[in-house]
Amino acid sequence: MTTNTRPTLALTATALAAVLTLSACSGASEAEDSAFTYGLLYPQTGSLAFLGPPQLSAVEYAISQINDAGGILGEQVPPPVQADEAGDNAQANEAANSLVNSNVNAVIGAAASAMTQATYDTITSSRIVQCSGSNTAPELSDINDGGYFFRTAPSDLMAGPVLAQQIVEDGHTSVALVARADDYGTGYLSAVENELHSLGVDVLVSETYDPDSTNFGAVIDGVFRADADAIALISFEEGTQLMAALIESEVRSTFYLTDGLNDPGLAETVADDRPETVVGTTGVAPSADNPDFNEGLREFDPELEAFQFAPQIFDCVTAIALAAESAESPDPTVYVEHLPEISRPEGTECTSFEECRDLLHQGESIDYQGSSGDIDFDDNGDPTSATFELFHFGDDGYEILGYTDYSLQD
Repeated sequence: MTTNTRPTLALTATALAAVLTLSACSGASEAEDSAFTYGLLYPQTGSLAFLGPPQLSAVEYAISQINDAGGILGEQVPPPVQADEAGDNAQANEAANSLVNSNVNAVIGAAASAMTQATYDTITSSRIVQCSGSNTAPELSDINDGGYFFRTAPSDLMAGPVLAQQIVEDGHTSVALVARADDYGTGYLSAVENELHSLGVDVLVSETYDPDSTNFGAVIDGVFRADADAIALISFEEGTQLMAALIESEVRSTFYLTDGLNDPGLAETVADDRPETVVGTTGVAPSADNPDFNEGLREFDPELEAFQFAPQIFDCVTAIALAAESAESPDPTVYVEHLPEISRPEGTECTSFEECRDLLHQGESIDYQGSSGDIDFDDNGDPTSATFELFHFGDDGYEILGYTDYSLQD
């Protein structure tokens, strides 16, 4: 795989002239003399459209906090330029091109890992920083992005072990794993399966399926015959059809879900006439044990119903703003080098844009403690620690059982 190399600011005069020429063509450098503008590449339509409202609200909430503190480099930040990824590669890339052509200083998104795979080259080859708060595919750690792609959501290499450990803690000794056949599904499946094997659990089924298929008969038959204690579904919205079919086949296993099916309305979608059939279902999703953030976002957008990935999206926006302040420039080719620095533990801990910005202006190094937790970007632009929520469907409906931290340093 191609190693993700962070760019260097040490340039010869010739190289610098070339960079300036490229930047002028990229649409990034024109913003040097204007307000810092974010682009938001997110699902307004498509199978992940339910993730759209919290992504938009989180971006707007972060911008409001930045503007209340005086803006980026003393300039008020305008509303984000929005583009619909739509869960479709071609449309997502067209949307990415529209953001590049709008001369944005940074792109927040895409929401789905597959959509980032389809768009990152368009964005990062234009030397524009891209940060996703919801991409979890392990493969994104090694993309050839020139050092311009970051994410605040944890890789599935962290989420998979958390899900596997929960299955074991609940007393199950045999598991059937079913995942969508894409970067998200296959990477997550491998992480769960490896952890289950290390814990001595029998993996009776390990299957992937075409997410565009309308016939899951072979998968359902294999899972039913396995008769495992637990079934882990690594899916997006199409997983509701698969789950409904498994329930209809009268499987006796306990269901475990991932963030793609973290939906309080799941019972109505899967089994509207028999909601009791999803009782006992448990799942794991990236989250934040941060009541103050949730309260603040709820006050900012009282109509918002779901908060999934909102803290991570908020942190993308804020971290980029702090990098621009640290670099004293809105130019992505300049501030990109400062993104890892503002989250490293060598600096003074701070929790808001205003507090962190003021420390930077005092000449201090900072360690931004995000709303989603301690980010601490590594050399690939990935967070090295994360918080996960344990969501559950009980007799009284959807609930959060608690939170757990996981770090690659442990």
